[in-house]
Amino acid sequence: MNKFVIIVSLLCLTFVLVVKISLHSQSLKEKSPLDFAVFDIKGKAVNLSDYKGNVVLIVAAASKGGFTLQYEQLRQIYEKYKHQEFVVLGFPANDFRQQEPGTNEEILNSCTSKYNVSFPMFSKNVVIGKGKTELYKFLTDAETDPNFSDGITWNFGKFLLGRDGDIIARYKPKTRPDDPEVISTIEKLLSKK
Repeated sequence: MNKFVIIVSLLCLTFVLVVKISLHSQSLKEKSPLDFAVFDIKGKAVNLSDYKGNVVLIVAAASKGGFTLQYEQLRQIYEKYKHQEFVVLGFPANDFRQQEPGTNEEILNSCTSKYNVSFPMFSKNVVIGKGKTELYKFLTDAETDPNFSDGITWNFGKFLLGRDGDIIARYKPKTRPDDPEVISTIEKLLSKK
């Protein structure tokens, strides 16, 4: 009798674990980058779900380094398309040669005074390695989308999301925000309501 109870208990436990693992895997696939809550650059909590319905460009940014001039291009495309429900979300990161060493206040001052950044900026993030934020874990996870699952290679890596929050494209840091391929994809997404 005791063996029977033990076997049944183990089978039940195994079943529960399989269901939990399956649900976790399924929830990763169903989740969107816009299901996360983050802090803006002034420390205010923001639900990224507020951006659902928009075409979104998520950018790991830095105010020092060779790609920093992309802030200007990001601002320009944001200003051009924001009235069509397009938004750029900037996530400063200090993961690559300490190109974003400042505080959130210093980053904001630099972005607004040097590049006139008008799109939403968020608090400094860790985008690689130990301490990587949940958003960037999700963005680079193979279970989220195997096509976009490799790690962030440098500042100004970009993820383009459709209106439903799905990752549509990923662009390397050297790909300028105003690259014809990027603009064409943004315009196609904006034409879909």
